[in-house]
Amino acid sequence: MKSRKQLRGRLNGKVAFVTGGGQGIGAAVAKALAREGALVAVIDLTLDTAAGVAKEIADEGGEALGIACDVADRDQVAMAVDQVDAAWGRIDILVNNAGITRTAMLHKMTPQQWDKVIAVHLTGAFNCVQAVAPGMMERKYGRIIYVTSAAGVLGTIGQINYSAAKAGILGMTKSTARELARYNITANAIAPGAATPMTEVIRTDERFKEKYLERIPLGRWAEPEEIAPVFVFFASDASAYVTGQILAADGGMTIY
Repeated sequence: MKSRKQLRGRLNGKVAFVTGGGQGIGAAVAKALAREGALVAVIDLTLDTAAGVAKEIADEGGEALGIACDVADRDQVAMAVDQVDAAWGRIDILVNNAGITRTAMLHKMTPQQWDKVIAVHLTGAFNCVQAVAPGMMERKYGRIIYVTSAAGVLGTIGQINYSAAKAGILGMTKSTARELARYNITANAIAPGAATPMTEVIRTDERFKEKYLERIPLGRWAEPEEIAPVFVFFASDASAYVTGQILAADGGMTIY
């Protein structure tokens, strides 16, 4: 096991709150932030998945909390933030990564499918940023990282709810950046493209996989660990003069 001292890096002593941290990109990001010295709150819908990633971080010599939270529920978000404040006194870095899909063609999509995706991606991100922003404003420091998608920029078929939510994240990122810059708080968004449970259908289904691969100039899906360093950059002081930006880490699928 590595010692805590060996893990110190660009985020030494910072406190990170990573939603959707129990698997995929969120888990990779939580571990990457911890390896740079951050204290990481791993937030996920179920305690088992959150605690599992927190244990992996601890096994590497880092420090983490696993917390169950539905980000679409304001009360649960408030309780999660209170738990982190009680443990570490503040939150310096917010990674708004939690997400779900409910796939259907627009003429067949139910109101429930629409509402659920919007609630998790868009309302959930708002709930989290509204909960942590006052503390960041008081301390005159913060790093807010949203997660969007090529779907929010280019649109997609069978996921109008997801595309709308991710497009909304673009506006939320820019508005957050403009409102909070005076408090030394940056807000940026990442549009990742990686091999995760959320992309499993389009990566493995014979009807979709070749079509989607053709859209990626680099010709492959990234592993979550390849995306995580981009989050570390936006969480660190290396990006202190970068705010309101959208960075596509998707192999060139989205070229602005």
